[in-house]
Amino acid sequence: MDEHQVEQVRSFNRAVTRRIGVLTDDYLGRGRPLAESRLLFEIGRGGAEVRELRSRLSLDSGYLSRMLRSLEAQGIARSRPAPGDARVRRVTLTAKGRREFDLLDRRSQELADGLLAPLPETQRQRLVAAMAEVERLMRAASVTVEVADAAGADARACIDAYLAELAVRFDAGFDPARGPSADPRELVPPSGLFLLARLDGEALGCAALKRIGEGVGEIKRMWVSPAARGLGIAQRLLDALEHHAAAMGLSMLRLDTNRTLTEARALYARNGYREIPAYNDNPYADHWFEKPLQASVRS
Repeated sequence: MDEHQVEQVRSFNRAVTRRIGVLTDDYLGRGRPLAESRLLFEIGRGGAEVRELRSRLSLDSGYLSRMLRSLEAQGIARSRPAPGDARVRRVTLTAKGRREFDLLDRRSQELADGLLAPLPETQRQRLVAAMAEVERLMRAASVTVEVADAAGADARACIDAYLAELAVRFDAGFDPARGPSADPRELVPPSGLFLLARLDGEALGCAALKRIGEGVGEIKRMWVSPAARGLGIAQRLLDALEHHAAAMGLSMLRLDTNRTLTEARALYARNGYREIPAYNDNPYADHWFEKPLQASVRS
């Protein structure tokens, strides 16, 4: 990793934490640290399940429990079994907690106003745009790409969303039974594999690799949720597929795609996939591509 880039990240972290006042136990002047105040915000006026809070804030159970006990001791939150399922705990704010939520919300607004007010309009616009870009890129950096069970619930949900999108985008709809197979049983080593992209635990993209001949693999089921497009996830999935293909001893990757999937064709073209004559009889395919894996990738 570039040392200058790492130092810039560390400098940015120091500047932000100092400027927004998170280095003390008195965030926004309310006598509690940022973590507890953020938890109060996440509970919100409507309340939340404990497991939702744990997922949203990426906290381990023990630390979250300690913070919840602190909020309960302050009289601003309470925890109860969820209606209809005693195994699920739900947290709500008390009347005092709702008043505290409103006060923190106002002070947070004032803090944001204070960051922007000293700047002329052009610098405000630059700062807000830079913040939006940093937030987007930090989301992208939080995405994980891992081998997963193609028959699992998350994989099935992604594949179902992928097939539903094809049915809408293709001129004549889409029936997966008419195209080349990509059965979950074919997407396990040594005949293939399945990848899932996740952000904060939520599956929002997938891709599959299927061995179709000696040294030849085929890319299948490449999809990214519309809500997560623009984060570079498709590129991450493609890079991972190529890496795994090389590890499986494949020297060539192929794929077919429909003319309506212009984004996919652009992705493959800029990654060195060249268009070739049809290698299968997929009725939904208009374009066929292949790419030899370089020796440096396979080593």
